[in-house]
Amino acid sequence: MKYKININKTQNSRLGQLDFDNIPFGRTFSDHMFVADYINGEWTNAAIVPFGPIQMNPTNVTLHYGQAVFEGMKAMKNKNGTPVFYRPEDHARRINFSAERLCMPTIPEDLFLEGLHMLVNLDQDWIPQKEGSSLYIRPFMYATEECLGVKISDTYKFIIITGPAGPYYAHPVKLLAETEYVRAAVGGVGAAKAAGNYAGSLLPAKKAKEQGYDQILWMDAKEFKYVQEVGTMNVFFVIDNVVITPELNGAILAGVTRNSVITLLKQKGYTVVEKALDIAEVVAAHKNGTLTEIFGTGTAAVVTNVTELKYGDTVMKLPPIETHKIAALAKSEITKIRAGEIPDTNNWMVPVRSTVSV
Repeated sequence: MKYKININKTQNSRLGQLDFDNIPFGRTFSDHMFVADYINGEWTNAAIVPFGPIQMNPTNVTLHYGQAVFEGMKAMKNKNGTPVFYRPEDHARRINFSAERLCMPTIPEDLFLEGLHMLVNLDQDWIPQKEGSSLYIRPFMYATEECLGVKISDTYKFIIITGPAGPYYAHPVKLLAETEYVRAAVGGVGAAKAAGNYAGSLLPAKKAKEQGYDQILWMDAKEFKYVQEVGTMNVFFVIDNVVITPELNGAILAGVTRNSVITLLKQKGYTVVEKALDIAEVVAAHKNGTLTEIFGTGTAAVVTNVTELKYGDTVMKLPPIETHKIAALAKSEITKIRAGEIPDTNNWMVPVRSTVSV
């Protein structure tokens, strides 16, 4: 379906003010944003407009009851200078999964993708050229009904904003297994990218940092026995050369990078197991010397190595980072696919369409 998307180009581009050698993540944004409204059961008012503030009534139900979901994805330029997306359809599908869980309307995939292509095509000069840099893309949707009653909103707004991001050199992290607070429970909203998920993680993360740890290893909400995620990333363990990651059980986000890593490692001949992983198995593997790697996966850093994990009184120090070959392989493969340096046999890269006149 072809949508009519009006374009209102800014008359005051801020591109000339950007220092491409100094781009703090999440602080600098491109000239335009895509917007659309859900009114009377349909998406309307689709447009690309200058980036700017959103006017909001104090009784907007999102401010009080949290009907809000989002995505995080990237566009980059390959070695030929062509702007490309990484698995955009998967992000379109996942935001709709999140929306359905929060009783929000789904966004037609073709509207999502058409608005995305038009927006990034218009602002493609904001994509940094430096190796490892990208244009971070944040699609999000929130309820807009003005009412203080607890109810499903009748109206919503969908927005896509973008901003340049420099190379993300995530340092190896130390983890603290959390045995008091929970990130998500089976039957809850842990599998959705709901805004409230992240608010609830801030206090335990703060307490972990006060103890000298970088991030939390979240455990299941019922027994604090099974591992879930690392901070805001999916997590992988390498035990006796088998790669293990928690199965998707409704409490764990179906990460796009997680899926990429699983796919690539299997194609490289590694055994990858998705299962409920008992922390006792991790402790035992460390004691007998078969726990060789732990790493997190996510959009920003792709792969983040773990140097230490503390569970109760047990401190598990991992072998030196230079020996973490599986994590290094996963990151290298994804980075090279994005740059167009090796064949994209899984068809994950999608060129930004430039057929629309802007």
